[in-house]
Amino acid sequence: MKKILVINFGGIGDEIFFLPTLISLKKEFPDSEITLVLEPRSKGIKSLTDVIDNIITVDIKGVNKYKELLGFVSKTWFEKYDIVISSGGNKLVSILLFLTGIKIRCGYDTGILSKILLTHAIPLNKKQYACCMYHDLIRNLTENYTFLPELNVNIREKIHNSVLIHPGVSKMSLQKGCIKTICAETWAEVIDLLVAEGKRVILTGGPDDEECIKTILQNVRTKNFENLYGTTKSLKELAELISSAEKFLCSDSAPLHIAVALQVKTYAIFGPTDDATLIPQSENVIAIKANDNCELKPCLWTKRQTSCQNLKCLDIPASQIVKTVCEI
Repeated sequence: MKKILVINFGGIGDEIFFLPTLISLKKEFPDSEITLVLEPRSKGIKSLTDVIDNIITVDIKGVNKYKELLGFVSKTWFEKYDIVISSGGNKLVSILLFLTGIKIRCGYDTGILSKILLTHAIPLNKKQYACCMYHDLIRNLTENYTFLPELNVNIREKIHNSVLIHPGVSKMSLQKGCIKTICAETWAEVIDLLVAEGKRVILTGGPDDEECIKTILQNVRTKNFENLYGTTKSLKELAELISSAEKFLCSDSAPLHIAVALQVKTYAIFGPTDDATLIPQSENVIAIKANDNCELKPCLWTKRQTSCQNLKCLDIPASQIVKTVCEI
């Protein structure tokens, strides 16, 4: 049996992007034991899949991050892993993997050090769908290829003529100054217009969306929609709700990637981030963007670490959003 250690720090969306890599590893090594190392905020990913056997949480954003990393490395010395794979693009990742003492070490090529310390230093190509970028890490380990994430949840019966709306983004994004979606007032107008078009509108959201949902409810005029905010208590329950929708309308956030994995017809609001790397090229996933002609777009993460002040890239009329959802 192969013991495989996989390191992927990031949010839930990043963990969903990484699932095709884990699925292909499981196909290549069906009797393997896969342990995923991730941030505490993302441990809910285990409820969505059966390819992860164990998880280890390391708080790399906490005040004791270096102590946690050293503690993690020391634990790996006793577990006798056969393979370690890390998605990090930092030059220090190769040192981290080397310190584990694991025989096969796969990571991105970040320079001379990675070529010396890694057994497989893979070129990092960020100009592709994120699932494909992560899957490159195991190109020397398997010929299996899994393109889209797959989730292990109970698929519900479709709700006829339904549009499920998840308007929010993570609180961490907002704290970092990363505005990635339209304002709550526009979301309220979208609900009104969709109801006027005869759609069965369902509103949902997670704990991070409390303020956004509150503002929507204060501004929406129609009462002919279903408010399910707060009824889903876990990622798995949210995924099952998404599976019941004929159409799913959301922001650039983790629920988008859940919907993609479930192959639900999805419409996602995109502003400063790059839809070409965050959604697959598919008729099943539609990016809704502003007609702002900004030469810097997409800028978030590539040209800047926070959103700009004018946010013209998110000046998307509710009428445009509703027309796209109803006609495409």
